[in-house]
Amino acid sequence: MIISEFFSRGPNVLHQDSSAPQAAFFSPLQKVMLPPNTFQGKVAFITGGGTGLGKGMTTALSSLGAKCVIASRKLDVLKGTADEISSKTGNKVHAIQCDVRDPVSVKNAVAETIQVAGHPDVVINNAAGNFISPSERLSANAWKTITDIVLNGTAFVTLEIGKELIKVKKGAAFLAITTIYAESGSGFVLPSASAKAGVEAMSKSLAAEWGRYGMRFNVIQPGPIKTKGAFSRLDPTGAFEKKMIERIPCGRLGTIEEIANLAAYFCSDYASWVNGAVIRMDGGEYVSMAGEFNDLKKVTKEQWDTMEAMIRKTKGS
Repeated sequence: MIISEFFSRGPNVLHQDSSAPQAAFFSPLQKVMLPPNTFQGKVAFITGGGTGLGKGMTTALSSLGAKCVIASRKLDVLKGTADEISSKTGNKVHAIQCDVRDPVSVKNAVAETIQVAGHPDVVINNAAGNFISPSERLSANAWKTITDIVLNGTAFVTLEIGKELIKVKKGAAFLAITTIYAESGSGFVLPSASAKAGVEAMSKSLAAEWGRYGMRFNVIQPGPIKTKGAFSRLDPTGAFEKKMIERIPCGRLGTIEEIANLAAYFCSDYASWVNGAVIRMDGGEYVSMAGEFNDLKKVTKEQWDTMEAMIRKTKGS
């Protein structure tokens, strides 16, 4: 089976086509972007690789020749995903249990990765946690739960693998998955916004510091992509999905494959001069929400005609 065939039917979880008319102009391509064997002979380590975006990125990298290691707390889910992807790509995917919140667990997982697959050429920090809540309802434990996974977990994985790579004088491409509100902040997701902003600062800091060791660090900020894990906690009733689509200029939600293609590019040798970058991929949602006058798109032609006539009559215009 050719790469584009299985990838198009693979990790596109729960995505629903938007009814917004302009979405027809922005149909997602459901195939891998890079040439076959782009990652031949390379080892990729992906946290949160058993489901959603992590599964999609692993599928893309494996289909392009990488030997992948996926890590998370739920070993049964990991093993199922590893077997599923391996059967499609013909390339081995290793499943290693790892709790990114625990530095000892991370150290053991990295040691096992090096033993079974080799030192990573690609590291994707994708493990995440989030939920919506008014900030005044947050307990100390709620804050710690999210920041331990997102910020501390990313730091533990990055530092542990980085130190091992420095020992053997090997470079690598690191990629972190954050969110568009890491830049702006956002109410009702305070722990996540704070932790993701920290991850971006970490990536940019290490891009400056560890380039001398042959390591690159980049970040993708995805907009809304409908995966079961994220939407079950952030939009449990489905009430906000329609509103999200309305404010996205491209008129639809993103797909896992689109993020996976960008991730594969960032982690490939085609992006060897891309370092310290933070790329937003959201169909224009961020700029749509940011512009003070963007809601004027709701004004009808007739209303514009009336307003234009009034403006022209204004003295001094």
